[in-house]
Amino acid sequence: MGIARRIRGWLAAFRRRGEVRRARERSPGGRPGGAPDRACREEDLPGAVVVTDTLDLHGFFPEQIAEVIDAFLERAVELHLERVRIIHGKGRSVLKREVWNALESDRRVVDFRDAPPELGGWGATIALIGPAARTTNSRRR
Repeated sequence: MGIARRIRGWLAAFRRRGEVRRARERSPGGRPGGAPDRACREEDLPGAVVVTDTLDLHGFFPEQIAEVIDAFLERAVELHLERVRIIHGKGRSVLKREVWNALESDRRVVDFRDAPPELGGWGATIALIGPAARTTNSRRR
């Protein structure tokens, strides 16, 4: 299963917290046979997942970047964002090259450039999303 699909699944699960609770109520502890399941306790779940105009790619592998950016841009279009910031870090620019390759080939992106110094400088990229993508909410493919 791809990382973007997993991210969409996680976001959907957090949106449907009521569904998660009902599934947990079927058996005590959330596991068949009633064994306690620490990972399933409600107090361990975050209160909310906030989607912003910033994506931090620290911790992702270069092979995952295109798929993660595609999912992020899809969500940005749904939120009608005009500009997003993608943090890739300074390092050896491996992630930056992957980010720029993904943005170059994406029709939703009108322009992109290094972020200004106060927003991360050459360790982050600012991408502008075109008005056609925001109004039609369409995906390329």
